[in-house]
Amino acid sequence: MFLEDTVLQMTTLNEIIESIRTFPGVTRKRAIHTIVDNLPLSEFPQVVAAEGEDAAAIDCGDNYVLFATDGIMESLLNTDPFYAGYYAVLVNVNDIAAMGGKPMAMVDVLSMSKSRVCNQILKGIARAVKKFNVPVVGGHTHPDCHYNAIDISIIGTVPKGDLIRSTEAADGDDIVFVIDLDGYFPEGLKYAWDTTSKKDDELVQKQMELMTQIAARHLVNSGKDMSNPGCIGTLGMMLESSGMGGDIEVEKIPMPEGVDMIQWILAYQGCGFVFSCPPGNSEEVLDMFANVGCAGAVVGNVNSSSQLRLSYRGETKVLFDFDKDIITGCRPKKD
Repeated sequence: MFLEDTVLQMTTLNEIIESIRTFPGVTRKRAIHTIVDNLPLSEFPQVVAAEGEDAAAIDCGDNYVLFATDGIMESLLNTDPFYAGYYAVLVNVNDIAAMGGKPMAMVDVLSMSKSRVCNQILKGIARAVKKFNVPVVGGHTHPDCHYNAIDISIIGTVPKGDLIRSTEAADGDDIVFVIDLDGYFPEGLKYAWDTTSKKDDELVQKQMELMTQIAARHLVNSGKDMSNPGCIGTLGMMLESSGMGGDIEVEKIPMPEGVDMIQWILAYQGCGFVFSCPPGNSEEVLDMFANVGCAGAVVGNVNSSSQLRLSYRGETKVLFDFDKDIITGCRPKKD
């Protein structure tokens, strides 16, 4: 099901743009560049990818070691500790998959003030470990905190030559969205589209493993998993870090029936990716994801304008102008 196939609410393009620009999943990314700017990497040649990517890539023989970490937002943990534990694993697995890699192992840092909350977090982690078949092999526990928190780091691996970067979108590429529409919003989690917790483990693992096939066949120039900024916000991060712009048609975004459009655009996807793809490869990518239950579409194209423009109901307006707007601030360095 696509937006153009549904009876659309009377949402305006201005409302879509305002909702994305002011969404905390987008605005909270702005601090990233100030941290990156204070942690220079130029003296470490083994680091082949870092800022602007879903995971760092470290040179290690015939492969790159992929290294990522995520901390779960306090609001999610307070709302549902089980899902906080579950998503702490999910978001890390997605980051490795987005780079074309295979996740290998995780470590966690668990801080707790209430044993009940801790138990629910651990149940969520245990469910996700089984779901994605990636072990937690160690970590650290703070049993005497005045707060509750869960943070997880993950390593993965990808053969050299197969790495999918967030920073290589090219002028003229198709913009491809693929999303598993078979999911639901758990109670109290308005922007978390759960496509994995109730689904067969084998299918969920096949969806993640498909990214290694996409990478090995060199079908895309760039890619990211659809994370906290939502599908369009994630695209914005990819274009910003690539030094590119793009045009998309909002009506072409895959969407399930009965879901509010703005809520959908802002949602974290349990299984969703955005690609910058040579036009001749787009259909193959879409067919591969269809075989594991994901809908997809070419929603626009990449250009060199440095602007992300949205078209909707005959109107076209600029969402981000990267000559002056910042999402993460991670972008190609100018000489």
